[in-house]
Amino acid sequence: MFRSRRASLVRRLWRHRCAGPGPEDGPSALKPAAHALFKKLKDEELELLVQAVESRGAGPSGCVWVARAEQRGTKQALPPQVLLCRLYRWPDLRDPHELKRLSCCQSFGGWGGCGEGATLCCNPHHLSRLAMPETPPPPYSKISPFSCPWAEVSERPNSSHLESGCNAHGDWRDPGLAWSSTRDGCWCKLAYWEHRTRVGRLYAVHETSVNIFCELPQGSGFSLGQLQAERRSAAVRRARSKIGRGLLLSQERDGVWAYNRSEHPIFASSPTLGPPGARGPPVRKVLPGYSLQVFDYERAGGQAGWRRPGDGPCDPNSIRISFAKGWGPCYSRQFITACPCWLEILLTKPR
Repeated sequence: MFRSRRASLVRRLWRHRCAGPGPEDGPSALKPAAHALFKKLKDEELELLVQAVESRGAGPSGCVWVARAEQRGTKQALPPQVLLCRLYRWPDLRDPHELKRLSCCQSFGGWGGCGEGATLCCNPHHLSRLAMPETPPPPYSKISPFSCPWAEVSERPNSSHLESGCNAHGDWRDPGLAWSSTRDGCWCKLAYWEHRTRVGRLYAVHETSVNIFCELPQGSGFSLGQLQAERRSAAVRRARSKIGRGLLLSQERDGVWAYNRSEHPIFASSPTLGPPGARGPPVRKVLPGYSLQVFDYERAGGQAGWRRPGDGPCDPNSIRISFAKGWGPCYSRQFITACPCWLEILLTKPR
């Protein structure tokens, strides 16, 4: 009976594999290594893997532990985490250095396979793929996304915008939220915008990570579906329908990371994303399943406020993320306020 139960779990796992890019490196070529790995997993870990794969990471899932020694075995060419990510998430994945462990994983902080622990989690939905600089721009643009200047607001906000978080210089932030001014222990506050209107109150984040999503039957965090607006255009409604599982925002030792949990791209910009001496921060596209370091604490230490003619100063300690729609000279929308749904992350200075 136990053998039939394991065989049933393995069949379910094999049904959910991704289509590979070709016969030489597709699922069929990985089948011997995959089945060898499945045999080494305990029954409860095999069940956890089935749950994670069948839910596609939609809900919380436990760690799937495998001995670190398996990563250096001679019979298996691929490390277990790379093997499972190729089978269930990214068939074109080649190298473990393309992956980043998520903060929800118990192996977080010990990434690399050389720590003191005897096991390592290989749950493919506890891993993300790093957004690399070579991520291509939109098909209608011939401009590199890293040459695009920061898209700022060119219009003077009226008094209603000032009340909702925009100061007289076009700086889209709460004027009382400098890094050194927040005393309630949170490391950031979140503001949700629809075009030029902020919807709802600021959301203070005290935990090291937070999920930001539209509407989910389970999960916790900042639910945008709970925020009510007087009027919503068709464009806003369409964009909100694409938020889905949204993103995971986490504060880590080197800075702030955003993991795209939705099925559509997100677009991020902050002053630390641009190269030194750039005219302004670029807008970076983050594909579903990818992670991007959206703010670098070390680089932020040497950042000063910058200006564009007519726009006034910009807060160097904030991040802006748009759902599904990009902005800037590389995109059809020039300014983030033209995006239907976007998020502003207002950082507080680490103590």
